[in-house]
Amino acid sequence: MTEKQYKKITAPFLKNKNLIVALRLVNLIFTGIVYAAYPALMLYLLITKSVHFQRCLIVPGAMFLFVSGLRKVIDRPRPYEKLNIKPLIEKDKNGQSMPSRHIFSVFVIAMTFLYINPYLSLPFFFIGAVLALARVAGGVHYPSDVLVGAAIGILSGIIGYFVI
Repeated sequence: MTEKQYKKITAPFLKNKNLIVALRLVNLIFTGIVYAAYPALMLYLLITKSVHFQRCLIVPGAMFLFVSGLRKVIDRPRPYEKLNIKPLIEKDKNGQSMPSRHIFSVFVIAMTFLYINPYLSLPFFFIGAVLALARVAGGVHYPSDVLVGAAIGILSGIIGYFVI
């Protein structure tokens, strides 16, 4: 993504400050929903003594560690570091943009819900897509960062829940 492309994406937001507020709220609220739902699911699996508890803990946890390490190895600068832009989503972290751990997490959690109850997973896939768009529009990730994060989350779920 170039500075010109980013400015084209953000032009509607800059014309209407309420859209910036909405973008930040969507990022905050949708992230909160996902990050509250996963522990709630795990608590439910634990209380019901589900045979799925261990797998639903290990797959996202192990892959989270993998993605965290991968980000450190790649250490891609964030758009606001490389381009002459001010991000719409406030962030002060440098590097480690690829892959998006934020989007990976949403999609591996969506896959966890898919494994337990396919109907419950649908809102999480929607939230993941919206958050991926928001993170790019917000200037904290490149499109490739969120696409790779989503792909790793989905592939982790496919392999961890349905293949192995």
